[in-house]
Amino acid sequence: MITTCSRHMEEEACDEIAEIIKELGDTSPRIGKSSFSGIVWVDTIIDPFVVIAEIKKITLDEPWRMRYCHRFIPIRQSTSSSLENIVESVRNQIKIMKDTDAYRITIEKRGSDISSKELIDSVAGIIPNKVSLESYDWNVMIQIMGGITGISILKEEDIVSTLKLKRDSME
Repeated sequence: MITTCSRHMEEEACDEIAEIIKELGDTSPRIGKSSFSGIVWVDTIIDPFVVIAEIKKITLDEPWRMRYCHRFIPIRQSTSSSLENIVESVRNQIKIMKDTDAYRITIEKRGSDISSKELIDSVAGIIPNKVSLESYDWNVMIQIMGGITGISILKEEDIVSTLKLKRDSME
């Protein structure tokens, strides 16, 4: 899982997410600051979708507990940041989509010179479904962080923004 936070608040974000994961039963999660400011990585035995559901609940029930972590992105697979490996990871995951489902591709690139256009063209080339940037069923999320890339095919609700949840709950 990838978690974002404000720059220079990574240590606090690590502690915040570690506490939640420990409450869920993983007594020794691996959590650390990435080499990119504002990005924390989380490796846990708990299903990241279970963690995200708990974070949604905590953010709505006890919003003061979520002070440092801003966005949570579950990662289904990570690989080295080569075009071939990223495309292969997407190929391994597209079976989750039905033939009638639409999708979009989102790339967040840090510390990489991989061409976004070439990556989008390559990934789109293996997915037979319809593309829709605004009305999509699935988001092909590609998180490139230097030499490592996290790839997930996600529903919109699988990515949690604690700031947005808090704001929406106030309305």
